[in-house]
Amino acid sequence: MSIDFIARIIGMILFAILGAYWGSLLGVSTDQTSTLYAVVLGFLGALVGLVLTPYISTRPVKSLKKILGKVSAGTLIAGLVGLTVGMVMAALVAFPLSLLPSPFGKVLPFIGALLFGYFGVAIFIMRQDDILKLIRGGFGRRSDDESIDDPEKENRPILIDTSVVIDGRIADISRTGFLIGTLLIPRFVLNELQYVADSSDGLRRQRGRRGMEVLASLQHDSNIPVKISDIDVEGVDEVDDKLVILARQLRCPILTNDYNLNRVAELQGVPVLNVNELANAVKAVMLPGETIHVNIIQEGKEPGQGVAYLDDGTMVVVENGREFLHSDVQVTVTKVLQTAAGRMIFARLEENQNDHSNL
Repeated sequence: MSIDFIARIIGMILFAILGAYWGSLLGVSTDQTSTLYAVVLGFLGALVGLVLTPYISTRPVKSLKKILGKVSAGTLIAGLVGLTVGMVMAALVAFPLSLLPSPFGKVLPFIGALLFGYFGVAIFIMRQDDILKLIRGGFGRRSDDESIDDPEKENRPILIDTSVVIDGRIADISRTGFLIGTLLIPRFVLNELQYVADSSDGLRRQRGRRGMEVLASLQHDSNIPVKISDIDVEGVDEVDDKLVILARQLRCPILTNDYNLNRVAELQGVPVLNVNELANAVKAVMLPGETIHVNIIQEGKEPGQGVAYLDDGTMVVVENGREFLHSDVQVTVTKVLQTAAGRMIFARLEENQNDHSNL
């Protein structure tokens, strides 16, 4: 039985009683049969109560709850403090304003309360970060000990996206100790992962099950805490939208390798920890003229080219390397190209190996 249905029943009864009472009074005042008026207006009141009660009771409450659910706790605290300060200032100026001649003495105190309340809330919300730091006693200034060991930073949650769990590299990253905080996995992310694992498509099902294994590994072998939370966002269906809203509420980053989620989060001012960007950042830097040993495993797109890969996955295109397919060779870097897909290295064979191939 829903809350709306209960509200409709209660509203129908109350409005029916009010209608019947009003009908009886109307019948007495017009010297007519009060019972007829009471019955008619009672049925009319019951109909009105049945239709309108949710719109004046449960629906506004749900709308207010939805709005407040998208506002962070810091914003709510700053707004409440600003409203309190504004009302105190309005009370201080209300008495001298009330001494003004009519109608100013009656109108200005009310207008002053509205203005002081509005500006108090607006100013305190705009400066909420400074206010919260003031409450903590810092204004952003920290001692050397606090900057080295910040408990707030250590307890900072990091929201985990489904894609980064399926990717699997998060388990290795968490063991290195580079991540500081608590890995927070919302229940709706876990539900999406389970949906992928139960997919009828074989590849999707395999990826989902690998994500489940990675999640189990995170809970047992990770160097940082992993927490599964039932926190949710009402009124939003898409998982990416929920993650962005939660990150704004909790003031925490999102760990993902989804390009679209990365862009949407950055546009809304949400910090993002991208695993792909981390992987590209830690790849070995190669300069033209350096020599490396590679194993050519396939042919390139251009005639005579061979393709090899470094341990970090960087593609190496070797000029005239087709003749050394499935062989270990020493090559010299000629050019390094950074693309959207990652780093690509172009190289040529060493002269002694070219001479060997000619023989």
